[in-house]
Amino acid sequence: MAHQAVSQDTPWEKVAESIEFIPAEYSSRAQPESVAREMLRCESVEIDRLVDAGLPFEDRSGVRHFDANDLYNLGMYSNKGNTQPELAFRMLFRFAGRPVDALLREKSWDFKVELECVDCAGAAPWHFEAPDVARYGGRAEVATTPQPSSGTAEYAATITTTGARTPIVSPVLRKLTQDYLDAGYRWQMIPVPMQADYQLVHALGATSCIAASLFLAERFRSAGYRAEAKRGWFCGVLGGALDLPHACVEVEDDDGAVRTVDIAKSQLAARLSADTAEFQELCLGSVYNKVIPSTASGNAAFGHHECGSQTPAQVRADIRSAR
Repeated sequence: MAHQAVSQDTPWEKVAESIEFIPAEYSSRAQPESVAREMLRCESVEIDRLVDAGLPFEDRSGVRHFDANDLYNLGMYSNKGNTQPELAFRMLFRFAGRPVDALLREKSWDFKVELECVDCAGAAPWHFEAPDVARYGGRAEVATTPQPSSGTAEYAATITTTGARTPIVSPVLRKLTQDYLDAGYRWQMIPVPMQADYQLVHALGATSCIAASLFLAERFRSAGYRAEAKRGWFCGVLGGALDLPHACVEVEDDDGAVRTVDIAKSQLAARLSADTAEFQELCLGSVYNKVIPSTASGNAAFGHHECGSQTPAQVRADIRSAR
């Protein structure tokens, strides 16, 4: 799908046409209209217009409820300048327009994860895909690991990350990466289960970090390279009190070294400003200190509880800059 550009005075109906709403099978319409108005900085009459333009909702006791991803994407691409998603995006990526030297230094993070088994069937061991930073020059000082229990468990550590300039060597890998960037897929906020269905995501003309990494890893393997999408966390978001799972591609380059391709962050930085070219290049093979890789593959869960419950465990991270 060719996405339409929007300007500041574009009506909400045109903004709605420019994005892809989350399909019903992946949608969770849990946000009441009051939250929608706050996120989009608009009045009820404008919500009416968005609904008429196709914004999905559920009526609960006379109150319309919406999917948070749909609301985020509407704000992100509204070009209004004052919506919560636009303001959060600019704050989140303000570092990308600065010299990248600060991203190559050691950086320590207070890393805490809470695992919760909502429909717990009893005490049992937990499995958690822990930070995997040593391979990239980092280290982990673990304070707490999940112990067999019921309901909840915790992982806590001080994680030190670092960066290194290791640009892609292979012209084949670089071309495949550039072809993806040139394909016109639009980054959108998408539920993690839907991101794993990366063929659906790309068929809609959209993309996300997990979907993009799964897709690109497949392209790299088809070209004869060893490649795998891997999950992790993007750090320093809104002070740290936000779980922001991340994904990239790990690929063995022509010189035998494993390099990371952080395709989604390159896309997002390009959308922010032309002044982010240095950071965009860093995303194509190098590592930087705002990402904590994990042992989880691209479409795998960060953790599960072995109690026998059929409900997936919830994993919430709180990652803050260490003092």
